[in-house]
Amino acid sequence: MAEFKEISPNASLVAKTTNWFENRFPTAFSEYKKHMSEYYAPKNFNFWYFFGSLALLVLVIQIVTGIFLVMHYKPDANLAFASVELTIMRDVPWGWLIRNMHATGASAFFIVVYLHMYRGLIYGSYRKPRELVWLFGCAIFLALMGEAFFGYLLPWGQMSYWGAQVIVNLFSAIPFIGPDLALLIRGDYVVSDATLNRFFSFHVIAVPLVLIGLVVAHLLALHDVGSNNPDGVEIKAGPKDAHGHPVDGIPFHPYYTVHDIFGTMVFLLVFTAIVFFAPEAGGYFQEYNNFIPADPLKTPPHIAPVWYFTPYYSMLRATTDTMVYVLCAIVALGAIAAVVKGNLPSLAKPVVLVLAAVGVVALLAFDAKFWGVVVMGLSTVILFFLPWLDRSPAKSIRYRPGWHKWVYAVFVVDFLVLGYLGIQPPSEGKTMLAQVGTLYYFGFFLLMPWWSRLGEFKPVPERITFAAH
Repeated sequence: MAEFKEISPNASLVAKTTNWFENRFPTAFSEYKKHMSEYYAPKNFNFWYFFGSLALLVLVIQIVTGIFLVMHYKPDANLAFASVELTIMRDVPWGWLIRNMHATGASAFFIVVYLHMYRGLIYGSYRKPRELVWLFGCAIFLALMGEAFFGYLLPWGQMSYWGAQVIVNLFSAIPFIGPDLALLIRGDYVVSDATLNRFFSFHVIAVPLVLIGLVVAHLLALHDVGSNNPDGVEIKAGPKDAHGHPVDGIPFHPYYTVHDIFGTMVFLLVFTAIVFFAPEAGGYFQEYNNFIPADPLKTPPHIAPVWYFTPYYSMLRATTDTMVYVLCAIVALGAIAAVVKGNLPSLAKPVVLVLAAVGVVALLAFDAKFWGVVVMGLSTVILFFLPWLDRSPAKSIRYRPGWHKWVYAVFVVDFLVLGYLGIQPPSEGKTMLAQVGTLYYFGFFLLMPWWSRLGEFKPVPERITFAAH
């Protein structure tokens, strides 16, 4: 047993109370020091570093509002819609506020997470030694998508019902196991009460537990290796002061807690304005058809998922027979280019050609619907490989060639266009545009080992650049 720390009898009541708890729960205080007061973060954080703490804030909002919603929600196909639109929105005091906060929070979660991931992309926060931090972050993103998908069905409106029907049916395109897998997910041959109960269980219990565990692992891994910064310079490898702390770092508390509180205030102003004045956000956050009870006998004219899924849904719809033929041509041309112009050993060239031939045969062996599901899945899975795809000598976009910024800018525009196209009814022109966007999306990642090394790089400073403000 550790010795108790003594304190002066003349100390203040707050100091005596703190000392009492610290003597009886030293682990909490040591963890506070490790992750807050004695955790040194780079002193040049900028606007982009708000979104990590905001993601944590929105997670708390979703959990708290979700607890209150569960008190009144009925996971029954005959009662679910009324429990939301009648009981919660009209009968429960302040129920409308809790429901709108939860619905708006779902979209807010994806907004801050997308911006958080983009910050990691431009500043190279996935590079060594933070590969595991990035992998945990990508796992959080997948869990968040699962949580949103399961929760999307719960209002039991027209769009949630038919959206779930469409997405679950996609699994039936998987060869051999697809129909049985779709049946297992639904619990019935169509989306029904069994599906609602399954999705409710996953949304309320299973996925949140996984999500919280991944968030804890993400933060612990981050604090073990230290935070990245806009310069991509490792402050732990730089000069230290007399106490062994990085000279280019400052304690997270109180400096960045105050910094994050400011970001939180601005975020809450925008968040509450949407909750009170525009909770539907023009039909993007809450679709108008979802205020109509689910009707298995009446299909809406156009079914599309919520906006944060639409870039991937757009890639799914873009994978037509024509797209498959284009992919076959790309695989064949890539193999020929690798054999003719690549620096491959003589024994490797036949292997490349054989693998390309197998790939072309596989592409033609299954229908486009299956490959659409594969493309949609790979569009998120490919993020996990980013630490090993980027071969740039510089982590941060600040010290890369100027045209790299245009590559990233076009990628962002491409992602937004894909998201817009996923909301719109399909047409020949829009499908062609989505196909081009899909090719650029995957080309950005798959060609990164090549293009990320090209150009004239600026010298990376030994210490971070910082201007007081």
